[in-house]
Amino acid sequence: MAVLKLERWNLSIGDGQPLAIIAGLNVLEDIDLTLSVGRELKAICAGLGLPFVFKASFDKANRSSIRSYRGPGLEVGLKMLATVKAELNVPICTDLHEIDQAAPVAAVADLVQIPAFLCRQTDLVTAAARATQAAGGLLHVKKGQFLAPWDVRAIIDKIREATGADLTILCERGVSFGYNNLIVDMLGIERMKELGVPVTIDATHAVQLPGADPRSNSVATGGRREGVPVIARAAVAAGADGVFLEFHPDPEKALCDGPSALPLTAAAGLLKQLRAVHEAVRAA
Repeated sequence: MAVLKLERWNLSIGDGQPLAIIAGLNVLEDIDLTLSVGRELKAICAGLGLPFVFKASFDKANRSSIRSYRGPGLEVGLKMLATVKAELNVPICTDLHEIDQAAPVAAVADLVQIPAFLCRQTDLVTAAARATQAAGGLLHVKKGQFLAPWDVRAIIDKIREATGADLTILCERGVSFGYNNLIVDMLGIERMKELGVPVTIDATHAVQLPGADPRSNSVATGGRREGVPVIARAAVAAGADGVFLEFHPDPEKALCDGPSALPLTAAAGLLKQLRAVHEAVRAA
């Protein structure tokens, strides 16, 4: 049985637990938008009895173009996330990119996230793991687009050796499939769960078309937002313990990854569907 718990929030994720929802904005834009989206998602999850973690990035460091919007940065971004945490009384998930970000990020984020491109960076992973453990949080590690499901065993082993503890949640987000495309192997979810850790699905980034947004002459990532519900439902049916989703009130005006984001108005219907699928799988 793979179950992890955020003690301060009485929130558990894993076998036999309610479907965990990690959701919010792709990247922080302004505090009013952030609070508005967080408040709406919290209310929806509360109404459905689903545990909720608010997600937003303070810096999108792996942009296709140097001109792409990255976010407010570490200092301002963490202050915004701390405000959301305090005002909405919700746990926070955000990602980091550099070793010296580990301690300040872990001080605010309850789920510290390792980006997919960086999941094999040993110094970053171990620094984040130690800081997260010291702060009482959990580590949400996205599986790289270049890894098979069983390859993540080495990442889990690094974290266990660095901390002497189990604090890893793995996240499936698709694997590279030819040029400018990703696919999700639903069989991989069970293979990762067999490693003794909870597994989530990043249905948002799994529909990306890396470097293939026709609106930008291929200097930005495209996406197929219509595929997000399909992947989310399929992954929950395959045994995912949680779902990672990004929303925006007007995805076409989002400052980053708009083509992969769902409109906020779609959240209630989709989360209700996902809860039903999860309950059906548990009852089977």
